[in-house]
Amino acid sequence: MKMRKILALLMAFVLAMGLAACGSEAESTEEMASADATAEAETTEGAETYTIGVCQLVEHVALDAATQGFQDALTELLGDSVSFDIQTAQGDSATCSTITNTFVANGYDLILGNATPALQAAIASTGDIPILGTSVTDYATAMDIDDWTGVTGTNVSGTSDLAPLDQQAECIQELFPEAKTIGILYCSAEPNSKYQATVITGYLEEMGYTVSEYTFADSNDVASVTQSASTDCDVIYIPTDNTAANCTEAIANVVLNDGTPVFAGEEGICKGCGVATLSISYYDLGYATGQMAYEILVNGADPATMEIQFAPNVVKEYNAANAEALGITIPDDYEAIAEE
Repeated sequence: MKMRKILALLMAFVLAMGLAACGSEAESTEEMASADATAEAETTEGAETYTIGVCQLVEHVALDAATQGFQDALTELLGDSVSFDIQTAQGDSATCSTITNTFVANGYDLILGNATPALQAAIASTGDIPILGTSVTDYATAMDIDDWTGVTGTNVSGTSDLAPLDQQAECIQELFPEAKTIGILYCSAEPNSKYQATVITGYLEEMGYTVSEYTFADSNDVASVTQSASTDCDVIYIPTDNTAANCTEAIANVVLNDGTPVFAGEEGICKGCGVATLSISYYDLGYATGQMAYEILVNGADPATMEIQFAPNVVKEYNAANAEALGITIPDDYEAIAEE
């Protein structure tokens, strides 16, 4: 009988110890879960997040591609840690200023100016927030810098959409060897278009062409100015001009009716009204700008010392429909622009 009592007491003791251990393990599990949740919350709260304001001058193929490339690069690098406020100024410089002033008031971490007027507006809005430009042809012209060294020395850097103008002139000579007169068509309100017109005129005149400039003030007189250029000239050259890019249908209606070929400074204009182009990829340009933004935001790079970057590659392209319509034979090393 005593032995039975002893065994019963031992079993009760073992059972009590087991229950105590289970309770302790449960409490330990709860404490670990609580600690993990706290650590996760602290990590989330401590993660760096960035808001970027994008001011795009106008909606057209080239600028849209640059903005998309910029977004894609940063999204790949930062994931959900980056957000974008994308605003389009509908071609109006004053609206660019309103947009960039709002970005500054909101305390955004970085501003992208897509096209020269957008960049200039951002520069006027802040000297503190980092600014990157893209789809800007010449930063010295855009920022009125005389002793250009490749860096701005300010809170500004970015990428240039300047294609090699000497090679574009060579393409014109290759495609239109019988031409005598060339009209350069661009918007007088865009300083970078003037820069391109001046530079390529030198190359074309060295080749023996007679070159004339035809400028329009805005979209309202594009058709009439294009008509003058088409009547007077054998070939029209259009640089990377945002207003022209937004008015390719009006230009095409004139030049295709007259049978006047257009050599364009970039793919979007060529696709709308041109025959051929030596073009960069605006998506790649925007992507490279996004990588620059990452270096500034995450690694502390200083825009003042970051060299302006250029598109790594250019490609000869042609508009198959317009070439056929005008009876122009395109060399084999040109790629047909894909139709949508």
